[in-house]
Amino acid sequence: MPTRMICMPKRSEFSSADFLARLSVIVGARNLLVRAEDFAAALTDWRGRYTGKALALVRPGSAAEAQAVVRACLAAGCPMQPQGGNTSLVGGATPDASGRTLLIQMARLDRIRRVDIVNNAMTVEAGCTLARAQAAASEKGRLFPLSLAAEGSCQIGGNLAVNAGGVQVLRYGAMRDLTLGLEAVLPNGELFEGLSALRKNNVGYDLRHLLIGSEGTLGLITAATLKLFPPPEARATLMLGVASPAAAIQLLGRAQSAFDAQLTAFELICPLSLDLLRRHFPQLAFPVLETPWHALCEFSGNRDDGLLTKAENFAAAVIAKNLARDALLAQNETQRGAFWRLREHISEAQKREGVSIKHDIALPISRIDEFLTRVEPLLAAAFPGVRHTAFGHLGDGNLHFNLSMREPEANARLLARAPEANRVVYDLVAALGGSISAEHGIGRLKRPLLSRYYAPARLSALRAIKQSLDPGGLMNPGVLIPEDDNAPLIPEGKRDGLR
Repeated sequence: MPTRMICMPKRSEFSSADFLARLSVIVGARNLLVRAEDFAAALTDWRGRYTGKALALVRPGSAAEAQAVVRACLAAGCPMQPQGGNTSLVGGATPDASGRTLLIQMARLDRIRRVDIVNNAMTVEAGCTLARAQAAASEKGRLFPLSLAAEGSCQIGGNLAVNAGGVQVLRYGAMRDLTLGLEAVLPNGELFEGLSALRKNNVGYDLRHLLIGSEGTLGLITAATLKLFPPPEARATLMLGVASPAAAIQLLGRAQSAFDAQLTAFELICPLSLDLLRRHFPQLAFPVLETPWHALCEFSGNRDDGLLTKAENFAAAVIAKNLARDALLAQNETQRGAFWRLREHISEAQKREGVSIKHDIALPISRIDEFLTRVEPLLAAAFPGVRHTAFGHLGDGNLHFNLSMREPEANARLLARAPEANRVVYDLVAALGGSISAEHGIGRLKRPLLSRYYAPARLSALRAIKQSLDPGGLMNPGVLIPEDDNAPLIPEGKRDGLR
């Protein structure tokens, strides 16, 4: 797609009053909020870590209105902050402290435009919640498989912006794999109309993949065409009690061999995660497994596959080989739901416990146990008494590794030393060939870290793409794209095996 340089006018040529009046005409007075107290909730992120300021909040109700809003911002030189369900864990949807940014909230763009069961595709707008998209597919006898704990509030646009993964990546892939086409307003105000349901379309660069995972820095996603699947006729959900992450990794390999594509999810849950759940959600039903670690796995397939029997036999076999110590097999949908509610409430239980230092990391599955074994003494030496929750999507190597202290005062001291803790964790992740971000994105939180862990060529390419599409730097400034500062201290290609 050809690009052109845009000469940005000086902001002083425009008055805020004229700019806001223009926005009011575009979206209607009811959908333009100018008093900070009227949109205070949108100025703080889900974790309560970031609070910013904004010139105003605007809510476009169509792709045409979104395009007109972007064009108005372009003419006024006004920075834009897209926001979906405001569930970002890295500050990617929160404006900065300048008060110059226009907050663009996508909730009114929430239509299900089309469900095409022949092509197994569904076109939905960016402000549609994930739960609503799932329900729309289900009503037509299809499955949209992305599944997250925040699915009742997170929106499709945000899921696309960070290439969300969730618990079923093992079988269906992340949002990049689940997206056939996109519609988006580009930084130059043009509307990219790419809502194709084609499975093959090999014509030049794929702007769809460039926009997915760009965290709102390259455009404003307004709609997407998503892949659908036939829903599974049967599921078997198994909770296995294991002695260690190493044992869980062995179980994963066994499950993959025994079930192949029927293995839909394989989650790891640490002891502290269950302790926090018991403390903050005592009303949940808990499995009675006297083991320190748990592996939650799910298999899905056809009604005549005998999945329950197959899962029961699998559990008996791995217990006999001492790979697992105990097992619980869900006998009905109620029990299955109880297992998954435990997994889905871990993040909220941590939030109720207090602020933690969160790490959303990816590692080669073969090195997850090595990471956990090596990182514990390093952290204990630097931060005596530190607790760590380790849980997540073991099947695709995505681990959520979060640090906290039990007592509030000690936890405050730990948070003040977050950069030191991050260095310990991320240096080891890099040494083991991993990534500092698996599915939450970079946002504001991890942006300063990119120059340490990623090669100059990669960072230069990121900046060049941003400059080409958004020369004025108006799309989500301060998010994802690192400053052109230091060369990386841990070069890619030399990280594996670093000690």
